[in-house]
Amino acid sequence: MPRTFTPKVVTANALIEGDVIYLAADDSWTRELRNADVLTDEAVAQIRLIEASSRVSEAVGVYLADVTPTSDGPQPKHFREDFRRKGPSNHFHGKQASGL
Repeated sequence: MPRTFTPKVVTANALIEGDVIYLAADDSWTRELRNADVLTDEAVAQIRLIEASSRVSEAVGVYLADVTPTSDGPQPKHFREDFRRKGPSNHFHGKQASGL
């Protein structure tokens, strides 16, 4: 039996800064998960993934990440994605210093 497609976002790391980035509905990259385009159709998700993967001068490590849509925007389903969006864990700098 085929697996049911669950909502996803396209995510990667910014090529220069290394920050976690998400693909927005307008094809721009955003550093805020709440602004990411939530994909609910598997075919559309695959097309968006292929298109984002071709933007090698902007992003590296592009993939689809599972999310749960909420009224506050998408939330990561897995610990790894929650950990990635919060930034480095070794010091309070970057996103952690700003209280995100």
